[in-house]
Amino acid sequence: MRASTRRGLEWSLLLLIILLAAGFYVREFRLVQAQGEVAAVKTTLGALRTALLIDHLKSLVDGTASTGAVQRNPFLLLDHAPVNYAGVLAGGAGRVLRPGTWVFDAVCGCIGYEPLYPQDLSTPVDAPGLWWRVSAEAPPLQIHALQRYVWLGQALD
Repeated sequence: MRASTRRGLEWSLLLLIILLAAGFYVREFRLVQAQGEVAAVKTTLGALRTALLIDHLKSLVDGTASTGAVQRNPFLLLDHAPVNYAGVLAGGAGRVLRPGTWVFDAVCGCIGYEPLYPQDLSTPVDAPGLWWRVSAEAPPLQIHALQRYVWLGQALD
């Protein structure tokens, strides 16, 4: 085998190894991004649930009506709204404005989120984003998923 042919084969093999490694790295990087987003969604839901509970407890102590029951928008109960909170949807229509944002739909009393990295997200086919209803069945207000969402093997409830 000639040296130039052998060297060309070596460079081709090296290029193939580099491309495979880069492909693996990109796939793993996207998975890590999706895992971070799942954690952020769960953290935001936890903060909203905590804000509703604190508002309810304050109303019991003060003997006043809970502000959460009046407005039902738990984002307004937070000290600081998340930077990716886009506000209240005008007219609702059950859709989130853009990926990576939270919204409140005043018509249905729901909060919604559109994932940036929906890798391994199981939702019903017709579901536009992820939605949770702020229920007013009994105080304190609760947040329940409208449908069953499973993301990276974790239930979002």
